Amino acid sequence: MDTIANPKNNKTAGIVRLVVLLILLINQTLISFGYNPLPFSEEQIYEGVSSIALAVSAIYAWWKHNNITKEAEEAQVVLERKKERK
Repeated sequence: MDTIANPKNNKTAGIVRLVVLLILLINQTLISFGYNPLPFSEEQIYEGVSSIALAVSAIYAWWKHNNITKEAEEAQVVLERKKERK
């Protein structure tokens, strides 16, 4: 199925990438001047990132494979009817 890119999604993705880039630039600038902007150990950062990745992937899997919205429920009914015809 072909999907058409939504301009709103492209704008949001662009803003997120810009914010992440700015944070990384500020962080690197502070490090180069001898400041430690993130007072965490590598292990703490790894655990935090892993926890966030786990939560995001769990929420995505739950959302993707469940018919949450009314439109998704209607689409599921249409799909089941098409499968029955075959």
